[in-house]
Amino acid sequence: MSLKESFDQAVKESKELTKRPDNETLLKMYSLYKQATEGDMPADTPAPGMFDFVNKAKHDAWKSRSGTSSEAAMEEYIQIFQQLKGA
Repeated sequence: MSLKESFDQAVKESKELTKRPDNETLLKMYSLYKQATEGDMPADTPAPGMFDFVNKAKHDAWKSRSGTSSEAAMEEYIQIFQQLKGA
């Protein structure tokens, strides 16, 4: 199975986990997913307002992944998923 296929499978199965991961883990997985599927955040992406805490956290998490290759993001996502799955 290719890295992309393994990643796609992990993304699909992550939606079916019986136990919801903590917010920090969810944020990490979100940022890795965005980096793996879209690459670096476009420079002209405006930051959410200061009281939009959830979207600000997502924005900052994805932005912090800047420069990470798509493959590295996929691999890290898969590793986190495997830990959550208990495999």
